[in-house]
Amino acid sequence: MAKLVYGLSQSLDGYVDHMKLGPPPLAAFRHFIELVRGLTGVVYGRHMYEIMRYWDEDLPDWDAEDRDFAVAWRSLPKWVVSRSLKSVGPNATLVSDDFEMVIRGLKAELAGEIQVGGPVLAQSLTDAGLIDEYQLYLRPVVLGGGTPFFAGPRPPLHLVASDLIADDLIRLTYVPA
Repeated sequence: MAKLVYGLSQSLDGYVDHMKLGPPPLAAFRHFIELVRGLTGVVYGRHMYEIMRYWDEDLPDWDAEDRDFAVAWRSLPKWVVSRSLKSVGPNATLVSDDFEMVIRGLKAELAGEIQVGGPVLAQSLTDAGLIDEYQLYLRPVVLGGGTPFFAGPRPPLHLVASDLIADDLIRLTYVPA
């Protein structure tokens, strides 16, 4: 049975705006490359999927780590939950109806870790009791506003681990209490 994990980098005040947070330090980016390499797949909401489609293209200014991340990301199966998209890119499946049933099926049929991308989708999956683990990657930045990590009320959680990933990145791992 696969484990469904919601994890994103966030500011100290709880926001996940990737443009304002900026790129992670190199050591942290290497962590994310290895993380993606080990995933079974990723479930995205529309907005987060559109952001991540950046990795479908090869850009001339990319360094070796960018290329490594892109290769790992492209190889992952992706499921995109959206009622507005009509199609998705390579190695992706559009889920437009009964996404809870689809996610339950993925968890039952697959092994390993399936990452969840996007706070709104994560909130819906939290409400359905489908998220097995929450990984909050804390960056030493205060944004003062934006999209919060939790799109609704924070569920009752229990801290199970804290890890220093890089000099400026800490991962807090929680499970539903």
